[in-house]
Amino acid sequence: QVQLVESGGTLVETGGSLTLSCQASEYPSGFYVMAWYRQAPGKEREHVADISKFGITKYNPSVEGRFTIYRDNARPTIFLQMDTLEPEDTAVYYCRATGATDDSWGQGTQVIVSS
Repeated sequence: QVQLVESGGTLVETGGSLTLSCQASEYPSGFYVMAWYRQAPGKEREHVADISKFGITKYNPSVEGRFTIYRDNARPTIFLQMDTLEPEDTAVYYCRATGATDDSWGQGTQVIVSS
């Protein structure tokens, strides 16, 4: 199983920016998708953004235009650049790796956006 470690979560003011990192032990073999999810207090976990092995990206409509997912091609790490943050973005952000034989989650990193 791929091991994932997220980092970068912190307290930020409304309108601010933040970049989260997800370091993987390796990318899954074969075709894979690396994704960010988030879970706000009292709510279900939701998809935020993902990037496939071929670089195709998808976004939750609530973050499109504000968040950018990208990866480091030199090492198994993905990032989530978050701009124009809103209090509604407050959540624990999780990294997920899915492949032919993998479905791994990280432990999460907390993002708090103060109003």
